[in-house]
Amino acid sequence: MSLLQEQKQEIISDYQVHETDTGSADVQVAMLTERINRLSSHLKANKQDHSSRRGLLQMIGRRKRLLAYIRKQDAERYQALIKRLGIRG
Repeated sequence: MSLLQEQKQEIISDYQVHETDTGSADVQVAMLTERINRLSSHLKANKQDHSSRRGLLQMIGRRKRLLAYIRKQDAERYQALIKRLGIRG
């Protein structure tokens, strides 16, 4: 369920704002989205895994807060990010 180092590097390189960026809000949202997608597919197969469901809800909440921060800072960047990630309709 966790991301491998190569997968993390690929996400970072796709969503980084500048050359040395590894932890901006955009990168964090992209990482959380990938983890959420993987955990969602796990929970479809394992419906009784309540501890993983709780972790999923925590990740969704963290992503929601980061997206609210991005929206407050730069609405255009927010729109571009959610469109690129395919989240929020």
